[in-house]
Amino acid sequence: MQPTTGATITGRIICAGLGPGDPDLMSVRADRVIRAARHVAFFRKAGRPGQARRIVEGMLAAGATEYPMEYPVTTELPFDSPEYIRLLAEFYDDWAARLQALVQAGADVVVLCEGDPFFYGSFMHLYTRLKDHVPIDVIPAIPGMVGCWNATGQPITWGDDVLTVLMGTLPEGDLVRHMKAADALAIMKTGRNLPRVRRALAEAGRLQDAWLIERGTMPGQRIVRLAEVDAADCPYFAIVLVHGQGRRPEMGGPE
Repeated sequence: MQPTTGATITGRIICAGLGPGDPDLMSVRADRVIRAARHVAFFRKAGRPGQARRIVEGMLAAGATEYPMEYPVTTELPFDSPEYIRLLAEFYDDWAARLQALVQAGADVVVLCEGDPFFYGSFMHLYTRLKDHVPIDVIPAIPGMVGCWNATGQPITWGDDVLTVLMGTLPEGDLVRHMKAADALAIMKTGRNLPRVRRALAEAGRLQDAWLIERGTMPGQRIVRLAEVDAADCPYFAIVLVHGQGRRPEMGGPE
């Protein structure tokens, strides 16, 4: 996308969707762009290497300049508190200004994004701040939940099944309402919200059919029935799935 204002800009931002986590599931275009990048930005929690950076380990060119964008807060404050909102807004404003300055100086900056950039990705907050000021290309990718349901070895939907994607941050009553109405479920942002998700699934009568997929498609992948997981076990990088059981042709037996 081209900016609508300002002088001619020779640089650009390229957001590379990384897919569900396994580097082999990255698109050819994203792989090519990342290997050629001279400036690479990525989100991470302070003090951590960052999941996006881990995915591209060994891919970056020698001498590439890295820009770790460290969140000022993650789970320390309620996500809907005024202080949390203020800190995140300032964080995105600051990094949007930094990236814009690099692009206006003529640099191509590759921003790494886990999953697909336009599917609940943090990059969206930079995109809305920058799209009218600098050129931006977005490379689509396989969303993380797709990698997770393939890891289970079961189709997530059949026939006319309705798939509902929920955030574990929703109020418990809203979770129950959506869970009762949907045929298949993908529940993201679990982590510390997993006990609430579990209670909601139980109330909706869906707990026995729910699976917890931790680090789907990545080293250390774990696939277990949520009902069998200890209540205190709340892995951060995990998705909960309930597979649909809808219409399908009957399988014939042997002749």
